[in-house]
This record gives sequence, structure tokens and C-alpha cells, in this order.
Amino acid sequence: MLSLRSILSIVVIIVFTIPAYAAGSDEEDTAETAKSDLAAAKEFIEAKRFKEAIPHLKKARAADDDNADIHNWLGYSYRKIGKFEKSMRNYNRALELNSEHKGALEYKGELYLQIGKLTEAKKLQAKLRQICPEGCEELEDLNKAIAAFEEVGEYRY
Repeated sequence: MLSLRSILSIVVIIVFTIPAYAAGSDEEDTAETAKSDLAAAKEFIEAKRFKEAIPHLKKARAADDDNADIHNWLGYSYRKIGKFEKSMRNYNRALELNSEHKGALEYKGELYLQIGKLTEAKKLQAKLRQICPEGCEELEDLNKAIAAFEEVGEYRY
């Protein structure tokens, strides 16, 4: 027969392990929610339906605020609909989380061009050159955008 002490030990173990399992499940559910919403947002972005992507990105951000990709895509979507302040905030957050996020560096550079700040765009171009000494798509795209800006005096890329 089990002693009172053994029964209490079992109860204590159960009481303290169940919340641990629940917390793990919540974290997994949260990560899945963020992943699912990010995937849905990317479909809207690919279809150039940026306004429709934003609610999914906001849900993803609420589930995983430390994901630089989510902030980058939010910045991109806001930029594409002309909400430059919100765009800048999200690019800044993405770069705060990952200072070498190539997408955020490129897109923030393009945002700078859209608001007429060529010097700032060139600083991000230089940073991309450091990160991609052999070249990369993000650097190539920002190079093209800067060259076009210098040629016509405005962002048209």
C-alpha cells in the first residue's frame, strides 16, 4: 500500500509537470500560428495584395514578435501601400533583431529612395556590400534602384 508521503509526492509531480507540458504546447501552437499567418501573407504579397497581407502579418507578429522576417514583410507591405512611417518602424525592428537581414536592408534602402534620401540608401548599399562581398540578389536589386534614382531623380524601380 502507498504511504501518504508517496501519494503526496506523486500529486506534486503531476501538478508541476502538467503546466510545463501545456506551456510547451502553447509555444508550439504560437509558432505554428506565426508560420501559418506568414505563409498566408506571402501569398497575398506575391499577388500584390499588400493590404490583405497586413492582417496576417500582424497576427504573425503578435505570435512571434522576435521574428525579423515578419517585421521585414510588414515593412515591405506598408511601403507598397504608401505607409512609410509604419514601414520604417518595421524595417528598423527587423534590423534590430538581425542587423544583417539582407531583405530588410534592401527594402529599407528602397524606402529611403522613395522618400528622397539617397545618402541613407547608399549607406545600406555599403552594408549589403560588406555582407555580400560576392554579390547577392538584395544588393543587385538595391544597386538597380539607386542607379535608376540617380538617373531620373526619383524612385521608379
